[in-house]
Order: sequence, then C-alpha cells, then structure tokens
Amino acid sequence: MRSFSGLLRFTGLVGLFCVAMAPAWGAGGDIAAGKAKAGMCAGCHGMDGNGAVDPLWPKLAGQDENYLAKQLKNFKAGVRKDPIMSGMAAGLSDADVKNFAAYFASLKRSPGPVVPPESRKRGEKIYRGGNAKMGVSACMSCHGPSGHGIPPRFPQLAGQRAAYIEKQLLAFKSAKRTNDGDVMTRIAFRMSEQEIKAVSEYVAALDPR
Repeated sequence: MRSFSGLLRFTGLVGLFCVAMAPAWGAGGDIAAGKAKAGMCAGCHGMDGNGAVDPLWPKLAGQDENYLAKQLKNFKAGVRKDPIMSGMAAGLSDADVKNFAAYFASLKRSPGPVVPPESRKRGEKIYRGGNAKMGVSACMSCHGPSGHGIPPRFPQLAGQRAAYIEKQLLAFKSAKRTNDGDVMTRIAFRMSEQEIKAVSEYVAALDPR
C-alpha cells in the first residue's frame, strides 16, 4: 500500500510539473490557406492528415495547432532533425507554419488498430501506472487518461501510429530528439524497449475522438 501511495504522489507531482511546463505558442493560422498548400504534405501525411503508406509517418489530423506549429518551427530551425522534414520545413514562411498547423488541427483523426488483450494490458499498466521501481511516471500524467494530451506542450497520442510513437520514444531514449525539453528524455531513458513498444501499441488503439 505504501509503494502504491508513493506512486500516486509521484505521478501527481509529475502531472503538476507537466502542466506548469506547458507554454502557449500562439499559432492562429488560416485553415483555408493551409488546405490550399497541403498537397506538399499529402505524400507523407495524407490530405486528410491520417498518414500515407509508411507507418513511420505520423498522423497530423486532430493534433493541437500550437504543438504542430512548434514542431514545424523546430524542424525549420534545426532544433529537431529529420531527413525529410528538415528539408520540407526549411522554405516555410511563418504564415505557412501557422496555416498548415491550423489546417491539420481542424481535421478528424481516424481510429487506430485493435490491440490484442495481452498487449493492451502491458501497455495500459505503464501508461496509467508507470513503473515506480524504474522511476517511470505514468504517461497519462502529461498526455491525459484518454491520450488526448495537455495542449500545447504535450501532444495527443490517442489514435497515433504505433510505429511512429515507438520511433519517437526511442529517439528520446537515446537523446537523438531533445527539442521538447528533458521530461521525455528522462522518462524514455528509464523505459525498456519492450515497455516502449507496449505503450506505443496501447496509445495507438485509444479512441482519438
């Protein structure tokens, strides 16, 4: 009972920290203008924002507008690196960034795949309860019980592609991705690759609506 109470206190403190760390980015883009240029994004993310063929390409539909704008600015500035996105973002104006963010945020995210009960159970345990022994806080502390995030700092995970989430968690774990502060780096570092995979599959199956 004592260890469980400690975990709850730990999770609650991390949750408060997550909220305190969530600044406002102020996107405020034009949806119609974003849609008019979205063809350049469709090859990887789809015109509906739910991703194209490669499962490593993320869904953008329904993601928080300010979070999307922040990530595009980070790619453009070289703070976040990706062979494709770094090049795509390099020529974007500030207006383009805001407009793309507004457009994709306005779209509806499609549901993810159904996860087998055993896999779901493993991922749910970590997502909702963390791993106190390893100092891993519950993912829902920052991303919410239903995976809808705490905008604008902490993104929606519900319905996102599992392969993409796993890729990002591994990038945080190895410190290859550091553009969102050190919260995710510290948490992912303490997670095993099996835990990362289980959590990724679990959140991908959460209802994004």
